[in-house]
Amino acid sequence: MSFDLQDSRNFGWELSDEIGFNWKKLLHNKTQEIIRLNGIYKRLLSNAGVTMFEGEGKLIDAHSVEVTQPDGTEKQYSAKHILIATGSRAQLVNIPGKELAITSDEALSLDELPKRAVILGGGYIAVEFASIWRGMGAEVDLFYRKELPLRGFDDEMRVVVAKNLEGRGIRLHPGTNLTELRQSEDGIRVLTDHGDEFTTDVVLFATGRLPNTKRLNLQAVGVEVDKTGVIKVDEYSCTTVPNIWAVGDVTNRINLTPVALMEGTCFSKTVFGGQPTKPDYINVPCAVFCIPPLSVVGLNEQQALEQTKSDILVYTSSFNPMKNTISGRQEKTTMKLVVDAETDKVLGASMCGPDAPEIMQGIAVALKCGATKAQFDSTVGIHPCAAEEFVTMRSITRRVAAGTKLKTNL
Repeated sequence: MSFDLQDSRNFGWELSDEIGFNWKKLLHNKTQEIIRLNGIYKRLLSNAGVTMFEGEGKLIDAHSVEVTQPDGTEKQYSAKHILIATGSRAQLVNIPGKELAITSDEALSLDELPKRAVILGGGYIAVEFASIWRGMGAEVDLFYRKELPLRGFDDEMRVVVAKNLEGRGIRLHPGTNLTELRQSEDGIRVLTDHGDEFTTDVVLFATGRLPNTKRLNLQAVGVEVDKTGVIKVDEYSCTTVPNIWAVGDVTNRINLTPVALMEGTCFSKTVFGGQPTKPDYINVPCAVFCIPPLSVVGLNEQQALEQTKSDILVYTSSFNPMKNTISGRQEKTTMKLVVDAETDKVLGASMCGPDAPEIMQGIAVALKCGATKAQFDSTVGIHPCAAEEFVTMRSITRRVAAGTKLKTNL
């Protein structure tokens, strides 16, 4: 929002230099919205005939769960099938002073908006909170181990995201780890493995999550987990105990809320609908809500080269959104299509720019239907909008020979 206010001046809006921001009001409204949504979900469950029991549960045997209720009393419940969907939790990096750091769980519950923030991590959460706090006016330093943030995404798009983060005033520290945190009079002193020191108001650890399985008593009933606590499941989400199932982050497949919903739907069809159904992880779209956002679907360039036997055609487009040409902001939108040269099938699409997730949701439908580049080209665009660029990219940016090994340790 603060960036939009800055840009608005060149659209003719006359704003005073001092624009107020009330952090506590935002937190209050955020909490009220969460309460409202929780109420809606509870009503949906109740209307569907679901009986809810509040408390902490653990397995007693293959068909029984013991629930410790808020008042400390324990009750046991039995069922033919048990579904585990306890999600995951943020973890703290094991360095001296780690107790001074917070995770994403606390990041939007701080008493005061930090003026200085250090973030450790290069994934979704790290990049998104860097954008949030910077957008609210904080000085942000982002530290991560690789050369670029967002490991696992298309390397070309990662470069775009990194450039945009720097363009928004976020200081990037690639190839850098934190080694120690110390409390000082003027904040938290942060030490790095490069010998540098920083002083900040808050340190956010965004270095991954662990499955919430530790207190479920899984091994005692024969449910196998790996060394990090991830539940092992088959293609239908069934654990090593035939009547116990698991979906979502506890299985560490694709850890996204809509994917967990899909897995739950497949479980329901398999167990109660008489339709054995495997979750389909092909062409799952996703988005990173940095500023501007990145959204992708299908294979990135590196994956396409690994998974196909033919050459790859890459189409890219980079341009100034119309809004930026007027506001004067130097920040390009970038789009990319990866195409199988032999079949003409579009294997993947990426976009970094305003409204990327909204646009990519529609592109995901096309890829799910097996769309070809020729079908993209034959589609009439909507003008003027950014999305039309996906159906007007006629010139090949590059052709990459089958078997080419790209540098992927960025």
